[in-house]
Amino acid sequence: MSLPDSRPVLPCCAPAAHGSRALKRAFDLLASALGLLLLAPLLIALALWIKSDSPGPVFFRQIRVGRGGVLFRIHKFRTMQVGAEGRGQLTVGADARVTGAGRLLRKTKLDELPQLIDVLLGDMSLVGPRPEVPKYVAHYPDEVKALVLSVRPGITDWASIRMIDENEILGGAADPERAYIEEILPQKLDYYVRYAQSHSLLEDLQIIMATLLKIITR
Repeated sequence: MSLPDSRPVLPCCAPAAHGSRALKRAFDLLASALGLLLLAPLLIALALWIKSDSPGPVFFRQIRVGRGGVLFRIHKFRTMQVGAEGRGQLTVGADARVTGAGRLLRKTKLDELPQLIDVLLGDMSLVGPRPEVPKYVAHYPDEVKALVLSVRPGITDWASIRMIDENEILGGAADPERAYIEEILPQKLDYYVRYAQSHSLLEDLQIIMATLLKIITR
C-alpha cells in the first residue's frame, strides 16, 4: 500500500497548546542526528543480521497517524516474516510470525531505533504518544483524538515504559483485538492525554532516562 502524495489528514485534530515547540524540535533534531551518527555501526550490524536471518527487507514500513492527523510511514527494523501484517496488526504472546532476530530486537526495543529517521524528518519526536495505525485511532473519542494528535507522536512515552509487555498481556486474552480496544487502548490514551496537556523538555528527559533504565533492567 503506497502512501498518497497528498498525505491525508484525519478529522477532529487540534493544534498543540502547551510546551515550547521550537525548543522541543531543536532538541529532537540534535539528538536524532547525533544518535544516527553514533549508532550507525550498530544499525548496520542489525540490518545485516535481519537480512541474513530471514528473507525480506530490513525495514518494516507501516502507515501511522501523526500530528494533526497527517499520515506517515514509520521506520522500524523488520521483526516478522514478510506478509505477517495480513494476519493481524496486533502481536500477541509468543507470536509465531516473529523471526529469530525479531525476538531479541523486540525484547530490547532495538527495532525502534530506525524511528530516529522519522524524528529527523519531523514526523515524530523522541518523546510523545506512540503513533497508532488509523484502524485504532478511529476508536479514540473525538475530544481525546484532538488533544492526542495535537503533538508529534514519539518513540517512547510513559505508556511505552509502564505497558512494555502488553503483547504478553494480550496473549492471555480470549479475544486480543477486543482486549486491546477496550482495555489496553484506554489506558494508553490516559497517558497520552496527560502528556499532551503538560509535557515539557524536562519531562522528556525523564522519560528518555526511564526508558533506557527499563530496557537495561528487563
